[in-house]
Amino acid sequence: MLVKVWVIPLLYLDFEIRRQYIISNLCENKNRPQMHCDGKCYLAKRIASLDEQEKRQAEKTYMTRLIDQVMDQRADFTFTPPPVAAEILPKAGISILSTFTPRIAVDDIFHPPLV
Repeated sequence: MLVKVWVIPLLYLDFEIRRQYIISNLCENKNRPQMHCDGKCYLAKRIASLDEQEKRQAEKTYMTRLIDQVMDQRADFTFTPPPVAAEILPKAGISILSTFTPRIAVDDIFHPPLV
């Protein structure tokens, strides 16, 4: 929008400065002087192309923003584990001794000397 504010007055200024050149070379109706176009057809085409360009740019900007908005929706997932309620019981005072104790034969052979 800001570009259009500056470009249209510059188009009119360019048209006024180069009017004779536009009338003699760029005007589409130079073969029909009874229309008194005087290059206004060229100016109208330039303004129409500027409007078309602005519409394309606005559409492109809109689509870019739309895609960025859709693609940039990052959902923060925080997984908090549910609280665990556990009761710690006191240690039981029971000790169980196994009647089976494995015997290693090497212990009978290799031992410190007896005095």
